[in-house]
Amino acid sequence: MRTFRASSWLSGVIYAFLLAPILVVIVASFNAGAFLTFPPQGLSLRWYATFLHNEVFVQAFLTSIRIAAVATLSSGIIGTLAALYTARARPSVANRVRMAMMIPMLLPEVLTAIGLLFFFYALGIGLHYGVALLAGHILLTLPFIYLSVLTSLQGYDWSCDLAARSLGAGPFKTFFRITFPLIRPGVIGGCLFAFIASFDAFSTSFLLKDIGTATLPLQLFDYLRLNFTPEAAAVSSFTIFVTLLVIVVTERLAGAKLPK
Repeated sequence: MRTFRASSWLSGVIYAFLLAPILVVIVASFNAGAFLTFPPQGLSLRWYATFLHNEVFVQAFLTSIRIAAVATLSSGIIGTLAALYTARARPSVANRVRMAMMIPMLLPEVLTAIGLLFFFYALGIGLHYGVALLAGHILLTLPFIYLSVLTSLQGYDWSCDLAARSLGAGPFKTFFRITFPLIRPGVIGGCLFAFIASFDAFSTSFLLKDIGTATLPLQLFDYLRLNFTPEAAAVSSFTIFVTLLVIVVTERLAGAKLPK
């Protein structure tokens, strides 16, 4: 019992230590003063109003949402198909596919971005049309969905698919009526992690963005180089609130439960 209580206290201290910087940023975002200080000099929502009326920040926020949505959708399709193939392939082939899908997670993000930078310039595309940026975000998010779906397929009863096929259902009908409902929590949970990772990505966006394109993390970085007002804390806190809202809405509407 004493060991359990000691471990609980230790876990609580560790969590408090990890969450303290986030709480400091959220409290500082309500600062009524003109500079980013803690504790705040009074409480006010003025910097949230400033952020919402700042067209540069709002446009960067919408850009991050669009890129994250497209990257998550693309990696969701690729990752789900790859996980289904891995679950049914021979062990030797499955190991190769698993390693290939995990490479973006094993390598540092900046190295992957540099490799894509050289690759697209060698193709003559460069950073135009946002292709390199989107490819970087897809590679960044792909392992999250792949692992989540592959975990959902552990212990999956493939006889359900065989029964559906024997009753006349085609491959697509079998997938959408049998397979997908059973692995849906893994798909949606992986997509949620992928969306957050893409939305918060900095190194990939910094190296692969086209001229005139700026995601919210990049815009916030440029802002803090010249300004030190609570608006930066308001932008960060707004991002945290949006992330929490996405998690709650996803769990309520889709019935997905995040892995514990």
